[in-house]
Amino acid sequence: MFKRRDRLPIGRAIWQAIWPRGGWARAAVYVKHRLRRLPDTPRKISRGIMAGVFTTFTPFYGLHFIVAAVVAFVLRGNIMAALLGTFFGNPLTYVPIGVVSLNLGHWILGTQPAATMDENIFDKFAGAGQDLFWNSWYAITGQTVDWHATFVFWHDVFFPWLIGGIIPGIFTGIAAYTISLPLIEAYQRRRRGAIKKKLDEIRRKAAARAAEKKAADARRAADGGH
Repeated sequence: MFKRRDRLPIGRAIWQAIWPRGGWARAAVYVKHRLRRLPDTPRKISRGIMAGVFTTFTPFYGLHFIVAAVVAFVLRGNIMAALLGTFFGNPLTYVPIGVVSLNLGHWILGTQPAATMDENIFDKFAGAGQDLFWNSWYAITGQTVDWHATFVFWHDVFFPWLIGGIIPGIFTGIAAYTISLPLIEAYQRRRRGAIKKKLDEIRRKAAARAAEKKAADARRAADGGH
């Protein structure tokens, strides 16, 4: 029931994943409104946002929602806020995130990318994916497999990215928490004030109608007494 009536062509679907309809500005506004409407305390929502932002610095692409939910659960944050927080990772931010995380990770580990593999990061992702898909099948059938591309991916990309993404992920997550907490608190106070004002107005009108009805009943009673 939640599927599109007319399926998008594959090319258009990929393009919309990179550049949403209406642009990333509209997507950011959507995320902002969804965060504002979450029924939870500001601290739990902010911890969820922190978990989601931190997750974008990990190399678990395709699993960010799951990782963000787990981190939010551990931090006792709002899981939906964590899922929305992963929108911090998008085609506009993945390149700087990858560059910072990989370089920092190699520096911490004291390693360098393998010089024998003249590939970029996308080729290494693709090579590891092919290894996991085809080699797993070949291994099941008893054939000899070569896991060299997976080894290179682990050594050059995944493990350095995992280690190097921790520090900037923590700092960026804390910054997101620090910024979002007062904003959410202010919004919820304003929203509670607006709701209270509306309820007071409803009560005032109800009291006025009750007073008018009581006065009308009293007049009818007085008229019937004459």
